[in-house]
Amino acid sequence: MRHFDFAPLYRATVGFDQIADMMDRVLANDVSQQTYPPYNIEKTADDAYRISIAVAGFSDQDLSVEVKDQALVVSARKAEEDEARTYLHRGIATRAFERRFQLADHVRVMGASHEDGMLHIDLQREIPEALKPRQIEIAKPAAKIEKDVVDAKAVN
Repeated sequence: MRHFDFAPLYRATVGFDQIADMMDRVLANDVSQQTYPPYNIEKTADDAYRISIAVAGFSDQDLSVEVKDQALVVSARKAEEDEARTYLHRGIATRAFERRFQLADHVRVMGASHEDGMLHIDLQREIPEALKPRQIEIAKPAAKIEKDVVDAKAVN
């Protein structure tokens, strides 16, 4: 895989650090990235999203959901099981995991719920008023006409 050096980009730009960091993260990820546990990301409304993660075998106490540095971090660690059990086949994986989701600006985690072996995390994008589009009224140049009339009277 190719390696790109973004150092010149950092030197030549101001305020674009996030874009360069994101490109660095994407290019650094290996194609053999973990696939456990499986998850879905769905759009539930115009500015609402839901991440659903299959966490069969984990209880609420085993799961952790936190936001740090614009990243949603979901992790799980199963408490030590009783060694007295003997499995003939063990198909339900309860190994520890940590899954990270990079959040866009102005995306907030609204809550999480755990039911039927699925962890649901609801997200909401809240755009600040200052960033929302607004209509600017165009003023009419009425003051210029008055000025020309006053200038004409002063000359005569």
